[in-house]
Amino acid sequence: MARKGSSSSRISSLLLSMFATFASFYVAGRLWQESQTRVHLINELHRVTGQGKSAISVDDTLKIIACREQKKTLAALEIQLTAARQQGFVPRRSTTDGTETKKRPLVVIGIMTSLGNKKKRDAVRQAWMGTGASLKKIETEKGVIARFVIGRSANKGDSMDKSIDAENSQTDDFIILDNVVEAPEEASKKVKLFFAYAADRWDAQFYAKANDNIYVNMDALGSTLAAHLGNPRAYIGCMKSGEVFSEPNQKWYEPEWWKFGDKKSYFRHAYGEMYVITHALARFVSINRDILHAYAHDDVSTGSWFVGLDVKHVDEGKFCCSAWSSEAICAGV
Repeated sequence: MARKGSSSSRISSLLLSMFATFASFYVAGRLWQESQTRVHLINELHRVTGQGKSAISVDDTLKIIACREQKKTLAALEIQLTAARQQGFVPRRSTTDGTETKKRPLVVIGIMTSLGNKKKRDAVRQAWMGTGASLKKIETEKGVIARFVIGRSANKGDSMDKSIDAENSQTDDFIILDNVVEAPEEASKKVKLFFAYAADRWDAQFYAKANDNIYVNMDALGSTLAAHLGNPRAYIGCMKSGEVFSEPNQKWYEPEWWKFGDKKSYFRHAYGEMYVITHALARFVSINRDILHAYAHDDVSTGSWFVGLDVKHVDEGKFCCSAWSSEAICAGV
């Protein structure tokens, strides 16, 4: 009995050893197969990505895929950017070959004028704006673009409109707003559409509104604006506030006087003869032109557009245009 039990024990041990050996061969084979598969996959990934001989983790693989998607997105954006540049919406300030590009204008001045004000326009051209080559020289050397801004006659295409078209064909210094009727009640709309047009047309640092009865010292203007280049949302002018006139027979009557509260007092805004806004604010006006409200007076309207925005109001006495001095930016003529 003892021998029989010993024989059975040896057989069991032999079977267990054989099973363990086969299991070891199987596991080793599977490990070798898995390792070969992994090496093959890594080599394929190297071949496709060109990342060299080192193994790439799952995280790195995902990064590679993300980079490829970003490259596709960037390529699409480059196409859109090129199209936008061709349409004048993006400044041409840099190139890949390092060549110089056109200098960004410092300021675009819109001089508000009327249909019968040719003598005033001629005086402005002679005094400070220039014509022809001198106008272009101011643009290139000082970075100041000045244009007269005018609407159309209530009777479109009449002799007054034709007179403006003829004048512009000689001087080429107008912005003609075809959808503005040249009338006092359209003054705020006219200023709003000037800012919108100018922001779309020129990528300037600043945009200024001026009347056609003032003299502008462009050197003083340039030095003053240069001090505010670091503020992207500056609203610069001779700041004031005051009474809102509610009687129709008063000179500065405001039909919507009731919107300004029981005390009938204006919020802080720049005096209307000349004021300046930055590129960001001009773009804001351009984008929101259809919903920005126009009050009776353009300076009040402009000030109202920036109430509630994070705007720096700069009270600059040089824009008050009351009396001429060597440091003044503007003066009445």
